[in-house]
Amino acid sequence: MFGLIAENAFLRSLLLVALFAMVAAAAYFAALSVSTRQLTRRRLVEDGPQGTGDSAPGSLRTDRSQSAWLKLVNAIESSGLSLVDTKDPALRQRLIAAGYTAPYAPRLYTLIRIGLVAILPALALGFYRFMGSTPSLTKLYITLVIAASLGLYLPNIFIRARADRRQREIINGFPDALDLMLVCVEAGLGLEAAFARVGQEMVASHPRLAEQLGAVVLELRAGRSREDALRRMADRAGADEIRAFATLLIQSTKLGSSVSQTMRVYASEMRERRRMRAEEKAHRLPVLLSIPLVACMLPVMIGVLMLPAVIRVMRQVVPALTGGG
Repeated sequence: MFGLIAENAFLRSLLLVALFAMVAAAAYFAALSVSTRQLTRRRLVEDGPQGTGDSAPGSLRTDRSQSAWLKLVNAIESSGLSLVDTKDPALRQRLIAAGYTAPYAPRLYTLIRIGLVAILPALALGFYRFMGSTPSLTKLYITLVIAASLGLYLPNIFIRARADRRQREIINGFPDALDLMLVCVEAGLGLEAAFARVGQEMVASHPRLAEQLGAVVLELRAGRSREDALRRMADRAGADEIRAFATLLIQSTKLGSSVSQTMRVYASEMRERRRMRAEEKAHRLPVLLSIPLVACMLPVMIGVLMLPAVIRVMRQVVPALTGGG
């Protein structure tokens, strides 16, 4: 395969173009992610994000990219192709947990899946054509089915992995946020001011969690009730710990109990859970290490120990069996 690519100038050019496209796409999405995170940090640090469309460079670039995606989705839907998923609420919830909160995110996700289902089999056919091979009908059918299946399930796997990583980052930083919030509440700050202050302090250490706290502050300042804002934060995070924390704050507010005492108890529970997760990972290491030990080291050790005995047996037994001893 590599020899054919080295000999064919067209294949070399195609490979270079594909590599350039991959690098350019990776650089674009990395720059977009960095600009979005910097915009979030700037809003949290300035403590005045009113959502009025300030003319910041990062926000303008983000708005342009989002409007471009929205125009693309609207143009495709206007042509007669519906991009609404049959399980739109569940899909929207998964995308929000992964960090894609735009209203058109489910339709764009469906468009990407449809595009990959069509593009990957076409690339497989193009690969066979450029290689000059003529596969059998069964092999071609299996290849196209596998390519279409990858196009259908790869976006789902990517969304799940991103959501799990996002939840893990939020959960790991939540005990520290609870301690800071407890200090703020005991110092006399209200819950909204405590959320805003903790969000500002944790922008550098835990930006995902700071983003969630900043969203709660914005919703509270916009007039949303505390219960609704906390429940929306739990839905966006998608973590059971955040949902339990929101439920505790809502119940404490309704029952009139001490919010600081509730935070102190729940902070200690969260730290205990994080310690138990770390111990669980530590106890899992011997089992994971046994796999390379059995697969790689044990056969070598057995060979080293048994090889002298095998050589001695061959020197003594084989001549006796052949009648030479």
